[in-house]
Amino acid sequence: MSERLHIGFFGCRNVGKSSLVNCITNQNVSVVSDTKGTTTDAVKKTMELLPLGKVLIIDTPGYDDIGELGEKRIEATKRVLRNCDIAILVTEANRELNDKEKELIKVIETRNIPYIIVKNKADTVIEKESVENIVYTSCINRTGIEEVKNKIRKLNSKNNSGTARLVGDFIHEKDIVVLVTPIDSSAPKDRLILPQQMAIRDIIDQDAICVVTKDTELKETLESLKEEPALVITDSQVFQYVSKVVPENISLTSFSILMARYRGFLNTAVRGAEFIPKLKNGDKVLICEGCTHHRQCEDIGTVKIPKLLGKYTGKKLEFEWTNGMGFPDDLEKYNLVIHCGGCMLNTNEMQYRMETANKKNIPFTNYGIAIAYMNNILDRSIRLFIE
Repeated sequence: MSERLHIGFFGCRNVGKSSLVNCITNQNVSVVSDTKGTTTDAVKKTMELLPLGKVLIIDTPGYDDIGELGEKRIEATKRVLRNCDIAILVTEANRELNDKEKELIKVIETRNIPYIIVKNKADTVIEKESVENIVYTSCINRTGIEEVKNKIRKLNSKNNSGTARLVGDFIHEKDIVVLVTPIDSSAPKDRLILPQQMAIRDIIDQDAICVVTKDTELKETLESLKEEPALVITDSQVFQYVSKVVPENISLTSFSILMARYRGFLNTAVRGAEFIPKLKNGDKVLICEGCTHHRQCEDIGTVKIPKLLGKYTGKKLEFEWTNGMGFPDDLEKYNLVIHCGGCMLNTNEMQYRMETANKKNIPFTNYGIAIAYMNNILDRSIRLFIE
């Protein structure tokens, strides 16, 4: 879901956001009613939407909701904006933008999110503005729907060059790439984690050769190859062991480090890891998981990394944890943020989290980079990017 184009529909109550979502998706995604505030929580729908491809459609509560509960819904809507690639502001065709809608546009523009304004219920007006980012629609007559889709497609083409690659941009045709994927008690049953799947697909797309093995069979796998691999990518949890098995002349990195690069914060994460030796007794470390999986007894975020930090620094540190979308807006009480690879969050959300830490001068790193640093193999693990 994190790799889909995130399209959010925003606006005040009863302007027809949900009706528009249903028209665009050609499905009954959202409940539609004349009653204000029918949509009380963000409604999400993954689908293939021509001519856009894979998308995540998000219908949000009204931005003018009232009362204590309404304020909470407005804050939830702002959180949705953090990970939107494109925003659709839905208003009514028979009036000017109100103060709440103008406020919403300011929030959207502050976060540099490309957007269009959809003037819905256009069957009630005759005169229409001719403005680049405004579209008139009528869900009753189903007019303007294709124009909205085409506007979204154009915005996506301008803001997404499609050049981001996890691994394919620094390997060559026929290169052998070995992926080390340990299977332990915390591994998802019957499937590989998303970065492993992404790496496999990217390697194949590059016409390179992908070899997948567990850490327990890595030595035998390397010995069985007729040629040395161009690259070995490992799960961070077995980084230290793999670094000893893989000869120094073979490039080595981890899925988590690749994700930091892919999400655009590799340099920030390296600088964040370099702060680890400066931690003092009583310092607070925030450890963040993007997914909401059930914690296992040897969970990497709640058990392994805290143990490693304590051993490496020799300090008594305090830890707090978040998961899913529960990232705090105020980080002032923390001395370090260590994030997972972020495979279940999109690039916008990860950039938001990094920037939130940067604004407060809080060091920000991720699992793989922190683990590599504390095992004295970070330089080796990022060498191929520097080269």
